[in-house]
Amino acid sequence: MKFSVFQVSRRGGRDKNEDRMGYCYTREACLFVLADGMGGHPDGEVAAQIAIQTVSAWFQREAKPALNDLREFLSTALLAAHQQVLRHASDRGMLDTPRTTLVAAVVQNGRACWVHCGDSRLYLVRGGEVLARTRDHSYLELRNNPQSGPEHVNRNVLFTCLGSPSKPIYDLAGPLVLEQGDRLLLCSDGLWGTLEDADIARQIGRQPVSVAVPDLVEDALRKAGSFSDNVTVVAMEWETPDTFDSTQGISTESISDGVFASTIQGGPPEGFDDDLDDEAIERSIAEINEAIRRSAARKA
Repeated sequence: MKFSVFQVSRRGGRDKNEDRMGYCYTREACLFVLADGMGGHPDGEVAAQIAIQTVSAWFQREAKPALNDLREFLSTALLAAHQQVLRHASDRGMLDTPRTTLVAAVVQNGRACWVHCGDSRLYLVRGGEVLARTRDHSYLELRNNPQSGPEHVNRNVLFTCLGSPSKPIYDLAGPLVLEQGDRLLLCSDGLWGTLEDADIARQIGRQPVSVAVPDLVEDALRKAGSFSDNVTVVAMEWETPDTFDSTQGISTESISDGVFASTIQGGPPEGFDDDLDDEAIERSIAEINEAIRRSAARKA
């Protein structure tokens, strides 16, 4: 397995950067993940960090060195991240829970599969055109009416996310067979909210990701000006076996079974729990609701 990858995150015009991203891999599987902590709630950057660390920890646990089921892994890892964010809030008796979006993709045996919750996006670009992209869990996207425009519906209003006191809604896609030169791009809304899909696809499709990604981020920051949101991107270019000698990408061929490489800082979140059935998730939701009720009663 060989791929080229590049990641970058810029604060833009915000006081702090609440985006988090990274990638990790074994000999036979690789994971790309990005989270955007939601403003208007406390500890957005903490929720995003917990989310990517949880998904990474789950990947390290399950990819030995391959995953048994890509879709099952992604859905389970997303719910694990949701549960860990709830636990963070419950342990601290927070009145409001930290919240974050999440988009994650896994590639194995030349196939890609992805999951998302919220409005952080994944683009699959082939030949400079968008072959697939995630659909935001926002009221604007639900309307799906080009005439309505963001002036009528705030694109930032989501109807689901990780950390909300309700079970998250999420979408799975794939597996999809990758071809030489395909690009997977994961990004926060600081990128796609400023640049058109066609422009993103054209630029990422005609240049190496190490060149295209920084250019895209700079374009988004420049266009948004002083009002720019955090802009975060992690992108991968897939390479088929017959092109192994043509680039300087990452090759996993020589990695032994037990090796796990990661750019995601930190290990599993404190108190990491892999008991992820529906009952456990509902129990976490009940715990955070009870913590909110107790805190509100004390303040009253």
